Amino acid sequence: MSFVERIMDIRMWQQNGRRAPHKPLLLLYALARFQREGEGPILYSTAEKELAALIRDFGPPRAAGPHYPFDRLANDDDLWTVATRDGLPSPGDSPVKLRATGATGRFTPSVVAELRARPETLLEAVHALLDANFPESLHESICDAVGLDLHRTPYVLRRATRPRDPAFRRAVLNAYAHRCAFCDYEGRLAGVAVGLDAAHIRWFAFDGPDTLDNALCLCSLHHVLFDKGVLTLTHDHRISVTEAFAGDTPNTRAQVHALAGHPVAPPRPPAPDHLTWHHTQVFHAA
Repeated sequence: MSFVERIMDIRMWQQNGRRAPHKPLLLLYALARFQREGEGPILYSTAEKELAALIRDFGPPRAAGPHYPFDRLANDDDLWTVATRDGLPSPGDSPVKLRATGATGRFTPSVVAELRARPETLLEAVHALLDANFPESLHESICDAVGLDLHRTPYVLRRATRPRDPAFRRAVLNAYAHRCAFCDYEGRLAGVAVGLDAAHIRWFAFDGPDTLDNALCLCSLHHVLFDKGVLTLTHDHRISVTEAFAGDTPNTRAQVHALAGHPVAPPRPPAPDHLTWHHTQVFHAA
């Protein structure tokens, strides 16, 4: 089984569509380190803050800490090993013990050999992890956050968990009359809409269908803010803005804070279960 096939089979806690992207984020972090520095070990105490920031920024609200994936990824098939500074096995998922024992994690020799023999494997793995766990609007931000250079090795394969409907974007933009549901932006260039996206409410990677009851037409700014959990849509179709979002300029207040409570009239009411999923798995509620 190839490295990409193994990472697509990693065991992740799931229940009722809840997100737990801790292992994928650790793998992306480790792949970025491999790209920059090679196969050397990653000291937990050094990586802890960076991994915690990744999980905070791209995981669900109230996500567990980085000690869980750092230790538990070693339980998956021939991907990752953890050892103490004395060469002993992992002390477990206690952050205190991981720090105190000088625990380090690294890819297994078979993974290193494959990454060395086929350099394109690295980006195949990156795209597979991103496609399976995050919406496309966040891919570039995640790569920037972990320090991955997507142009350093050739892009060969893009894996998807299931086929996408090629007519989805066009159907959503037509249904919303080519206007952002949140701010009414409707820019065009040579008659073609620019800066508008078909946003999934329940992410495609988490079984969100390509249907109008799981879609919003959003401008690029509000699409990213929606997928980052800054904005959500309530069950009575009003915009909610998280209290955790900060921004003080007049433009920021006008484009984000002023949206709070603003009504939205979707052409087809979003399915309540998709809205609930976004509220619990994406939106950063107080």
